[in-house]
Amino acid sequence: MRPAALITGGGSGIGAATAHLLASEGWLVGLVGRRPEPIAAVAAETGGLALPGDAADLPHLERSVAALAAAGGTLRALVCSAGGGDAGTALTQTEAGFEAVLRQNLTAPFLAAKACLPALIDAGGSIVIVASLAGLRAGPASVAYGSAKAGAIHLARMLAVDHGPQGVRTNAVCPGWVRTPMADAALSDLAAERGGLDAAYAEVTRHAPARRPATAAEVAATIGWLVSEQATGIHGATLTVDGGAHVVDAEGIAFLPPA
Repeated sequence: MRPAALITGGGSGIGAATAHLLASEGWLVGLVGRRPEPIAAVAAETGGLALPGDAADLPHLERSVAALAAAGGTLRALVCSAGGGDAGTALTQTEAGFEAVLRQNLTAPFLAAKACLPALIDAGGSIVIVASLAGLRAGPASVAYGSAKAGAIHLARMLAVDHGPQGVRTNAVCPGWVRTPMADAALSDLAAERGGLDAAYAEVTRHAPARRPATAAEVAATIGWLVSEQATGIHGATLTVDGGAHVVDAEGIAFLPPA
C-alpha cells in the first residue's frame, strides 16, 4: 500500500504543485476540484486519481477517500487547497456571496476533514489547511474572504486539539501573494494600471522583506514538510509563506527611505 493524499483544489496553483511534489516522493494523490479538465491533466502528470467534484460535497469526498483505498493507497494526508474570494465590504457584499465564500474556504475543509478523519486516525496521518495571510490581518474590501480564512486557521487548531490525541496532526499554512492563476486574476485590474502582471506583483510585495511573491512550489514544499515524518512534533501551527510580509509594521513603512 502506498501513502495517499487527498488534495482539494488540486487542478492548479498550490494544490497542483503539492500533487507534483508528493507524487515525486512516491505518494498516490487524489485530486478533487470542480473543473474536470485541469484535474485530469494533473492526474495524468502525477499518476494520480482525478476525482472531479465539489470540495464542499461530503458524499463526493467520502467516495474520493474510498477510491484512493481501492487504488491501493493508505490515506496519510489531507491537503485542503480549494478556495476563492469575492471582494466587498459589509455594505457591498451580498449575503449569498458571503455564504459562498465561507463554503469554499471554511465549510469545505471542515467537510473534507469529516470525510478523511476515520482513515487518517487509522493511519496516523495529517491535515494541512491552506488558509491565507488574509486570515491573520485585515485588508480592505475582503470581509468574506478574510473572515473565512481566519475561520480556517482556527478550524485547524480545533482539529489539532480534538484529533491530535488520536494521532492526527493538523496545521495551517498562510501564503501571502503567490504567483498562481487565481492571483493573476485578482491582480488583473492593478496589472492594467501598472503595465503588466510583473509590475502588479512588484507593487503588492514591495514592502515584504523578500520583495517578491512566493511560488506555488515554495508553498507546496512547506506542505510537503508538514505531512512528512520530519514534522511529527508540529500540531496546530500556523506557518506563513509570505516573504516575511506578516512582520512588516504598516505604520513604520512611513519611515522607510525612498527606494
